[in-house]
Amino acid sequence: MEHNLALYRRYRPETFAEVIGQDHVTEPLRAALANNRVNHAYLFSGPRGCGKTTSARILARALNCEKAPISDPCGECQSCRDLARGGPGSLDVIEIDAASHGGVDDARDLRERAFFAPVSSRYKVYIIDEAHMVTTQGFNALLKLVEEPPEHLKFIFATTEPEKVIATIRSRTHHYPFRLIPPRVLSDYLAEICEREGVPIEAAALPLVVRAGAGSARDSLSVLDQLLGGAGPAGVTYGVATSLLGYTPDTLLDEVVDGFSASDGSTVFAVVDKVIETGQDPRRFTEDLLRRLRDLVIVAAVPDASTTGLLDVPADQAERLVAQAARFGRADLVRAADCVAAGLTEMRGATTPRLLLELICARVLLPGADDSTDGLVARLDRLERRVGMGVPAPGFEAGAAQRPQPPVSTPPVAPVVEPADTPAPPAEGFETVAAQPPQPPVSAPPVALPVVDVAETPEPPASAPRPGPVSTLSLVDARRVWPDLLDKVKEMRRFTWILLSQNAQVIGLDGGILTVGFKTAGAKDSFIGGGSEEILRQAAIDVIGVDWRVEAIVDQSADPGAGVAPVVTLPSTASAPAPAEEKVTSAPAWLSEDDDTGDAIEDLDPAAAPVGPAARPASEAIASARSNIAPTRSGDEPGKAPDTRDGEAHPDDPDLEDDGVDGAELLRRELGATVIDEISHE
Repeated sequence: MEHNLALYRRYRPETFAEVIGQDHVTEPLRAALANNRVNHAYLFSGPRGCGKTTSARILARALNCEKAPISDPCGECQSCRDLARGGPGSLDVIEIDAASHGGVDDARDLRERAFFAPVSSRYKVYIIDEAHMVTTQGFNALLKLVEEPPEHLKFIFATTEPEKVIATIRSRTHHYPFRLIPPRVLSDYLAEICEREGVPIEAAALPLVVRAGAGSARDSLSVLDQLLGGAGPAGVTYGVATSLLGYTPDTLLDEVVDGFSASDGSTVFAVVDKVIETGQDPRRFTEDLLRRLRDLVIVAAVPDASTTGLLDVPADQAERLVAQAARFGRADLVRAADCVAAGLTEMRGATTPRLLLELICARVLLPGADDSTDGLVARLDRLERRVGMGVPAPGFEAGAAQRPQPPVSTPPVAPVVEPADTPAPPAEGFETVAAQPPQPPVSAPPVALPVVDVAETPEPPASAPRPGPVSTLSLVDARRVWPDLLDKVKEMRRFTWILLSQNAQVIGLDGGILTVGFKTAGAKDSFIGGGSEEILRQAAIDVIGVDWRVEAIVDQSADPGAGVAPVVTLPSTASAPAPAEEKVTSAPAWLSEDDDTGDAIEDLDPAAAPVGPAARPASEAIASARSNIAPTRSGDEPGKAPDTRDGEAHPDDPDLEDDGVDGAELLRRELGATVIDEISHE
């Protein structure tokens, strides 16, 4: 018959030593009992199911034990057996439910009966449960009796709301506040009960039971009783616990957190859709997500939190938490937790919880759109994580340092003797594309300045920094920096940016090969045929300092994801101007062999440029380049390539022609030349 009782009744403590998680209450009570310094009235307060009524019964047993004064009831005498678990009870220990007996008439009846001596015990003990339900008139009727009771009378009030007990009653009692049971203590207690019951339980399921019990021993035992009743041959498994208690499985939480860390909107919103399609409560999912982010915040601050007791999670989950926290910055985690917490508050009472959940995820995915302090710090965290990948930081211009630099030959320079009335030459630091010698004075021979050969690109010196090792980067890292790569590609070549932002996503990263999947074969062919692979490769070098070999494939499931720039109209043709960072070593392909525009290239070729006073100044070369290049870009003359520029392109597109560009920029953009000095002839 006892086996059919609920767990919280079968395992109700019978001594103070069996009460868990309330040492701050049980130890003083045991000392008072052992020293025979017991008060006439006690007030036990605290959350439900934490041991108030149980402790009141143990106190009554200890007071009436034949071996008293004693700290714990002996369990052998008649009084202890009558008040034991499953015992018949005692006429001298009266339990009253104040929820139904809290009026003034009930208080008067109690006052009249209290003066009668106990039947067979030393004390008559009144245990008044839910004492906050006693009316003010009822408390006033008991006030005199509680203040000056007969020697054989003891009162024990138990309540969850001690502030509702009138002050005149509280001041005449010894108040002992009970607390919620710590999770680790409660988890060990539940595991011990499962062992007694002979039912195995997975370690990952115990925290779910503790969480469902919310620190209450009685509630936790009720939940465990339900799980034990539905357990199969394998016992209580994690899957059974999550489905029965309605919690989100760890696999879904891992998936959505990984999506947040990689800024992968497709993964995040796929999880949201899965939550809805499987019938889970969006509010419960949001609560579980907030709890997971809270765990990650703690792990980020204290990596050994699982071993020090800050987190009560299994060992395998603790390793996953450490790995997930490493993919975020601390500010990123705090901001994500704040977004989810604020959204959870908005979801209470909302009629469209799915919409609010999707908005929460969108806010977490877009730290760049957050202009608050948290958003700024989150963006700084992204830069710090990029440095933490083991590659040079963007602030050091790693990509620029890794580009091959042209050699500089410096011939001997003859001393220059200037007459007193000769004006001083301009300060050094001006730039020129070819060797442009200064106008020599009469008394000095001409001086040849360094010549830059743009046709040769030798290997950089050994001291120059090279791209970082690609073996330290994972697919998650590549997907995390993908939005930054797109921003850099946009600066370099708009056509490539349009192809990638609208049609592509990172599919894989194996060693030094970055695999990019395109939704259609046409987009892939345009990417390869337009030379966009080199643009993306150079962007990776500039942004994160790694040299990837780009491989394009067709993957119809590829989705550009969240955080990508808005859709822009594609150019009318597949061709596009050369990227801003490319070095042109020969005449452009759109110049015909018999076109006199090629003379402009020869005029500006450093190897063919004359050296001496008769050399043409850079300003004339610039004018010649403008006059020769402009007609060929218009596409009006026969034999010339048509204008492939998008008329509706953004004004800051680097491929647009700008008449206000200075000569040095024009020469660099169109011919790939570098201006090192410019000599004035005035």
